[in-house]
Amino acid sequence: MSDHPTVHEAFSAVMAEVQGIGKNDRNAQQGFNFRGIDATMNTVGPALRKHGVVIVPEALSIESERYTTAKGGQMRNATVHMKYTVFGPAGDSFTGSTYGEAADAGDKAVSKAQSVAYRTFLLQGLTVPTQERDPDADTHERAPSPADKARSSLLETLRFKKIAPAEAVELFAEKNPGDTLQGTDNVAAIQKLIDHYRSQS
Repeated sequence: MSDHPTVHEAFSAVMAEVQGIGKNDRNAQQGFNFRGIDATMNTVGPALRKHGVVIVPEALSIESERYTTAKGGQMRNATVHMKYTVFGPAGDSFTGSTYGEAADAGDKAVSKAQSVAYRTFLLQGLTVPTQERDPDADTHERAPSPADKARSSLLETLRFKKIAPAEAVELFAEKNPGDTLQGTDNVAAIQKLIDHYRSQS
């Protein structure tokens, strides 16, 4: 039997030491404080070393895109899915994974995204209090898509004309043999029906 603690015991000891990490970094452009990767590693690193815990990263996937900012700047946005293997002093291990996303005007988008993912893994894995606003504290309704708005408007027009969508499809098919419209929720089909009835009015 090993004299060393298991990886779960060692990780738990790290968790006991890391009680909080302050938001000492400032985003001047958007005006908010945040908990940076350096502050996180400066707090967690000594505890990991003290208890013989080693964390090895592995990139599972990396996606990136280039885009232009409102001011004309060229940016690259990267999203990474990272896996972390946590080894304890006895040599046993467990794994976990997180995502990270970041943008950069140069070639650092991926490394920034990996830093975000690692910071998230440490904060969540060690259950570090973040003093963040609870996600359940805010609610919102999704705005209807252009297709939803168009469909609603077209259906309203049909209702105003007192024509049921299904009936309109049947009538249109009768008057236009070979031009079958499938699905009463098809915006283009309903628009075609409305145009047809307008031409008949």
